[in-house]
Amino acid sequence: MNIKEQEKLLKMCVQKNADLDQELKKRGYSYNDLVYRHNLKPLLLEDLADYRSLNDFAVENRGIPFVSFFSGSGGLDLGFEAAGFSHLVSIEIERIFCETMRANRPCWKVIGPPFHKGDARDRDAIISTLKENRINAPFEGVFVGGPPCQPFSIAANQRYKKNGKNYKRIGFSNKEHGNLLFDYVWYIKIFRPSVFIIENVPGLLTIDGGEQLNLALRELNECGYHIAGPNLLNASDYEVPQNRNRVFVVGWRLEKSFDFPAPSNKKVPVINALNADFDNLPNHITRKHFASSILRYMELNFGQRDHFGRIDRLAPYSPAKTVIAGGNKGGGRSHLHPFIPRTLSARECARLQTFPDDYVFGGTPARQYTQIGNAVPPLLAFHIAKAIYEQLFDDAPILVSNLDLFQINPALLK
Repeated sequence: MNIKEQEKLLKMCVQKNADLDQELKKRGYSYNDLVYRHNLKPLLLEDLADYRSLNDFAVENRGIPFVSFFSGSGGLDLGFEAAGFSHLVSIEIERIFCETMRANRPCWKVIGPPFHKGDARDRDAIISTLKENRINAPFEGVFVGGPPCQPFSIAANQRYKKNGKNYKRIGFSNKEHGNLLFDYVWYIKIFRPSVFIIENVPGLLTIDGGEQLNLALRELNECGYHIAGPNLLNASDYEVPQNRNRVFVVGWRLEKSFDFPAPSNKKVPVINALNADFDNLPNHITRKHFASSILRYMELNFGQRDHFGRIDRLAPYSPAKTVIAGGNKGGGRSHLHPFIPRTLSARECARLQTFPDDYVFGGTPARQYTQIGNAVPPLLAFHIAKAIYEQLFDDAPILVSNLDLFQINPALLK
C-alpha cells in the first residue's frame, strides 16, 4: 500500500466512521504496514553502538547481598543481579509490580501485596520482616532504593498548573510520597549497610533548593558514610538507547573511594534497539489507533511532536526520548515508532529501557507501560553496580581515610 492509497483509506474511515483495523484486515494489511509521508529506508549504521541486552553483561554470583526498597518492577534489582550481587529482598507497595517480579524471579523474596503491605512508611512491619529474613545490623551488603519520584518530578507535572489539584510537584510536603526519602534514610541508619544507593529524578536536586536532600545526606555522613554525588547521569551514556536523566547518590562506610562509571564513547540508537522479531516476544500488543490519529501521525517528521496527543515520533539514529510511565492508575503511554505511525508496544519500550526480552510484565497494557516507564534502566543499574563491586568490594585498595562532606554541584541546580 503506497502513501496515496493509505491516505485514501484513512480518510474513508474517518468519513464513514469505519473501523481502521477491520478495513486493513480486509485488504490483507495491518497497522505495521502503515507508513509516514516523510520516511527514510531503515539502515543499521556501523558507527553507532550495537544494542546489547543485560544478559550479554551478566556475571556469576559473587555472594554480596543486596536489599531493594521501592523496587518497582525490578530495574535496579536486575542490574545488581547481573553484576553478580545476591538478591535477598525486594520491598514494593504496588501489587502488579510485585506480581511481575515474582513471575519472572520466583527465587526472589518480594515483600508486598497480596501477602504483605510492602509499605516503607510502616517501619515496624518492615523491620520485623527484614529481621525474619536474617537481615541485621550491620548489614554487610548493599541497600538500593529509588523513593517514588512524583513529588519531585518535573516531567510528570508539566501539563498541570502549579495551583491546580493535579499538580504533584510539591516535594517533601506531599503527604503520601514526600517523606519516603527520609524513611529510606532511616532504614540505612538502622541497618548500616556497607553501601547504599539512592536514585531519583533530577527534580530532587531543585525542590526546596536542595535543602532537604542536603539534610538527608548530612545525616548519613554524620553516621559514618562517605558520600559520592548527587550525580546526574544520562542513561544514554551507559549503553541504554534512551536519553533519561536520573540522580544517583552512593554512600559507603568502608575506608575506600568511589567514582561513578565513566560514560561510553558511543550511543545506542533507537533503530538498533528496535531491530528484533517482536512478534515472537511477550508484551508486544500494539494499539489500534483511530484513522484520524494516523492521519496526524503520518505527517510528522523524525523527532516531531503531535501536539494534540502530546506524543513524539522518535528519531531512529539517536537515543530515544525518555520512556514515560503515565499514572499509577493506568495512564501509561509511549512514543511513536520511528518508521511506523503508531505508538510503541510495551515490549518495544522495554527494549529502550534494556529489560531482557524474556522479562514479562503483568497487567493490562497501560499498567505494563507504567511498570516499564517507572523503572531504572537495568543496564544503567548494572554499570553502577559493577563500579560499586570493583571499587568497594573486590579487594580494592584503601585509598582514603576521610572524605570531605558532600556538596551538591551548583551546576545541577540550574
